[in-house]
Amino acid sequence: MRQPVRCEERNRPQRADRRDGSGAVALRAPGVLERKVRQADLKAVGELRGEICELLGRWAPPDGGAPADPEVAALLTSELVTNALLHTDGGAVVTARVTDRLRVEVRDGAERRPEPRAPSVDGTSGRGLMLVRALADAWGIRPEGGGKCVWFELGGGPA
Repeated sequence: MRQPVRCEERNRPQRADRRDGSGAVALRAPGVLERKVRQADLKAVGELRGEICELLGRWAPPDGGAPADPEVAALLTSELVTNALLHTDGGAVVTARVTDRLRVEVRDGAERRPEPRAPSVDGTSGRGLMLVRALADAWGIRPEGGGKCVWFELGGGPA
């Protein structure tokens, strides 16, 4: 198991340069991706997996090393986005920032905190947060507005 979940204080909301409500990607700066995902738009989960891999492929830190494994980053992103779309009543906003590490945040409008739980042997859910807890270098949940932000970080040493 990696680092335990960390609770963070509420941060100022980040604003994208472009939000047209279409679900399109808004690139805010080099190494930053933001995307609004509508409720029940499960097709967007697969698209986001590709966008995270593309973002990591375009961005190389000064030392030339990769900040994170694109496959792990895509898996963890899709788990958090799927949780937000299936277990809340609204859409989500996904933000990814690449520096010497990758940080992905998924914000939704539900105040209820997700709790990692053991999946049943034949169940189809319950594994997402277990994967995040096992594979991320750091992860956490913080209240934000009337909802929450679930985030993870990969690469670049300790958070």
